[in-house]
Amino acid sequence: MIGKDYPHGLEAPPLPWFYNDTIDNPEEERSKFQFTHTFFDDEKPKSSAFQEFAPMFKKIVGVCQLIRIKANLLTRTPTIVQNTFHTDFGVVNNEKGNVLTSIFYINANNGHTLFEDGTKVESVANRLITFPTDVSHTGTSCTDEKIRVVINFNYIL
Repeated sequence: MIGKDYPHGLEAPPLPWFYNDTIDNPEEERSKFQFTHTFFDDEKPKSSAFQEFAPMFKKIVGVCQLIRIKANLLTRTPTIVQNTFHTDFGVVNNEKGNVLTSIFYINANNGHTLFEDGTKVESVANRLITFPTDVSHTGTSCTDEKIRVVINFNYIL
């Protein structure tokens, strides 16, 4: 896993958010939900905001072949709620290169990302972590801020 903090921050314009009644497992408890905004999927931009964010995306992941870029917004909960472990796509290499996931933390809060090997990454604003897309991981809610926002990048490098 590769991690990097952006000490000067990266500013992001406001987005329209879309309600999802599941987080990462449709069989999960029905009280779990999140809001998402998909910037890029199916080999093309899915949001008018994609162009506004393009310089930030390029700074974060550099030149690559994008698979998906999606922002996730979780609301505050009374206690930290851990979601289900999952992989984003389940492949590490293909004929074009390594398939990677990067998570960019928009805001600081007491939520975190967990990996099945026990690694815990705190939600620090402007932090970026990168790992092979077949690595099982999960996120949590937070209790100290109104929202927890991350942007997930899936790409081939």
